[in-house]
Amino acid sequence: SPIFHSPTGFAKSPTNARHRKKVSILLAIELIWNLCEVLFIDTAPAGSLLLHLLDWVRLHKSDVDARAREVLQSDSPAQHQSYWDVVISLVLQGRTDEARQVLSKQASLREESSSVFKSMDGLLQTMPIFNPTGTQTLTEFEVKWRHWHEECDRCLQENTFASNRHLETICKILVGDEDTLLEQKELLSTWYHFLVTRLLFTHPTIKPPDLHYYAQSSMNMFLGPRASPEPLDIILLSAFEFDLHQVIKDCSIALNNWWFVAHLTDLLDHCKLLQSHNLHFGSNLREFLVLEYASGLFTHHSLWQLAVDYFDHCPEFGRVYLELQIERVPLDTERKAIKVLRICEDRQMSEQVRSICKIMAKRALRNNRLGSALSWSIRAKDAAFATLISERFLQDYSNKGSFTDLDLLDNLGPAMLLSDRLTFLGKYREFHRLYGEKRFSEAARLLLSLMTAKIAPRSLWMTLLTDALPLLEQKEVIFSVDQTYELMSCLEELNSGTKDSNLTDQDEDIESTKTELLRLALARNLTMAIVKEGTIET
Repeated sequence: SPIFHSPTGFAKSPTNARHRKKVSILLAIELIWNLCEVLFIDTAPAGSLLLHLLDWVRLHKSDVDARAREVLQSDSPAQHQSYWDVVISLVLQGRTDEARQVLSKQASLREESSSVFKSMDGLLQTMPIFNPTGTQTLTEFEVKWRHWHEECDRCLQENTFASNRHLETICKILVGDEDTLLEQKELLSTWYHFLVTRLLFTHPTIKPPDLHYYAQSSMNMFLGPRASPEPLDIILLSAFEFDLHQVIKDCSIALNNWWFVAHLTDLLDHCKLLQSHNLHFGSNLREFLVLEYASGLFTHHSLWQLAVDYFDHCPEFGRVYLELQIERVPLDTERKAIKVLRICEDRQMSEQVRSICKIMAKRALRNNRLGSALSWSIRAKDAAFATLISERFLQDYSNKGSFTDLDLLDNLGPAMLLSDRLTFLGKYREFHRLYGEKRFSEAARLLLSLMTAKIAPRSLWMTLLTDALPLLEQKEVIFSVDQTYELMSCLEELNSGTKDSNLTDQDEDIESTKTELLRLALARNLTMAIVKEGTIET
């Protein structure tokens, strides 16, 4: 069964019980919210308070309008089975002008008793309604209302409406006869509607401090001694008692999430109504409830992003909660990871940024997506991991003879300075690009600088020297005499080093052949360079 009884106005409920329960809760939430606006935010004084309560009841008892339209649009409104229910319902809500309009349909059919209808029309027309914007004082209104009330009572005592039981019922309502009001339970449907109607016809200038006495007695009268109040009844009663803390507490218990109490408390806090209640929790009540609601949002697969905005509006503990919760968001896809990362970057959460990037970099590396792994490690500013991935790139190049993810490597920019190995990778890729564009002199200078500046790992020296072979064999001289000597020095240093014991005989033969080819090419290039430079000098 639903937590709350269905509020009035819930005419067409869905057949699905789960949806019906949700609609019931939503309407109850709206009912409580609007009442809190009336009692705590508008803080209307005597006279105006009842007008606000009437608007509140009318808003949540909208089925009267639908039934009135149905009656008035029928072929014979006065003969409609709901005719008198509509008239009485309008009177119960204090909508006297509309009640008169509907009553006029009946009066036109009953010429013989038109005087009775005219008398009722006169009572409804002259019913005083307090105007807070007018010049009339509250005392003047009370005097006028008392005279009108006495006139209604006189009509009742003189049996003016004895010939028509419906009009007599309306007259009893106008004088505030409680037994007659209780007979209209079906039309009133709730005790709080009964409360407002009772005040309208007995105490229209009710003051806020006196409201809870009438609320308690009205609930007891309407529900009866045996009925136990439902959670909604208890919450509304606490509101009529102006007990903010109890309203928030009861809503927290009765509702299935923190949405309502968080937003209501936020509104009340902005109105400076919670200062005295913050001491009850030892910290800010508003922030406590908003944090609880936002934490709940973070467990939802698609609403977690909304929680970030709520944490941003909690100045004391919001950032701490966000840092804890953001680490629990499952990074199911790269797209989701980028969303989480952007949230952290916007809030300078450097530790979380590094953690996310490392997780995504490791995942990409496991899936052999080197470009993505390198991109994530650069964002994390993780030099060690960038070095590892750069090694994998170079290893992949050694195996395949070509680079992957060229767009990333061609646009590393300042990011290549993150580690020496990444710098080498970026510059080595730049060498290949220059060579492909036939900018041989620039390519030669870059290749030589990679070796002489000791940026290139020693294990790749032979690869770099081999890359120099096509440049050495060009018809025109690319390497100068000094550059050729430097290449020779690198080759001799490489050969004088410790031999790799893991090489097979076949691999040793290949390395030996490469060395001989390089020596031959270097000697030939040196000869050509000496001749060229000597000729230029001559």
